[in-house]
Amino acid sequence: MTINLEAGIKQLVEEFIANGKPCPSEQSVAERRAGYLASTVLAGSSPVMEQEFVDVLNGVEVKVYKPTDKANLPVTIYFHGGCFISGGFATHDAQIRQLAHLSESIVICIKYRLAPEYTYPAAHDDAFQAVRSIQEHGRKYGGDTDQIVFVGDSAGGQLALATTMRLKNQNLWLPRKQVLIYPMLDPNGASESYKQNGNDFVITAKMLLSGFDIYAGSAEKRTFTQELNLLEGSDFSGLPETLIITAEFDPLRDEGELLYKQLIAQGVSACCERYLGVIHGFFQLSGVSQSAKRCIRNISDAIKH
Repeated sequence: MTINLEAGIKQLVEEFIANGKPCPSEQSVAERRAGYLASTVLAGSSPVMEQEFVDVLNGVEVKVYKPTDKANLPVTIYFHGGCFISGGFATHDAQIRQLAHLSESIVICIKYRLAPEYTYPAAHDDAFQAVRSIQEHGRKYGGDTDQIVFVGDSAGGQLALATTMRLKNQNLWLPRKQVLIYPMLDPNGASESYKQNGNDFVITAKMLLSGFDIYAGSAEKRTFTQELNLLEGSDFSGLPETLIITAEFDPLRDEGELLYKQLIAQGVSACCERYLGVIHGFFQLSGVSQSAKRCIRNISDAIKH
């Protein structure tokens, strides 16, 4: 079963299976958050930034990663993953520093409110307010706010796309490009890859779907809004150039690739790259995964060009 996994990823999967396939959906939220933080030991090294600090914009915390002292650097807005219930600056520091360094851009990560303390649309509202404030005030960090790219992984990929859709639907500005790393798009988990990859590859189907459930809140637990289910009937026409990253052994693989097909069908310039031999979350495993290192380089190149 695991024969086609990349070496470092294969070891993680084999340990997961040997331990009885423990599913984080059966843990408390506090345990899930602690587990996510603990996994950062697999993130690899990261370069030192010229400046790295936290600011508050329109009531939302952001962390600014500036790789050099140059002025008018492009701006990358980062939407972190964590199933809507975990994640933050600490879980994504290494990857963000690497992106800032390789892309030669100021990366600004948004600390949106998490479930279950805050349910939909809290995270979406925070993301939307933060990007508007970054576009308005980002020059104070030395950024060129006419050159903004969105990047998000997992739940953050969903938030990045949803934020772009809000900007479009309100006839506001749009990012120059968006990069969606294995985005969480289907709150019902209906794709074939959910069945194929949902049990054995560390990040399980139950874990991902529980994040949607917790964030949706008890009142609308199975009545997901359009904004949480963007694959159903969305008008993507007019969206900016989009790069989608998928992973071969990820429950979310098919929905990311379905999004690519919908974008192309609606006239959006889009590209989809499937990384073989890896699992959901591999982007944050550059300490053990060559594919993760390559993915970070490729995304950085996409930001630069």
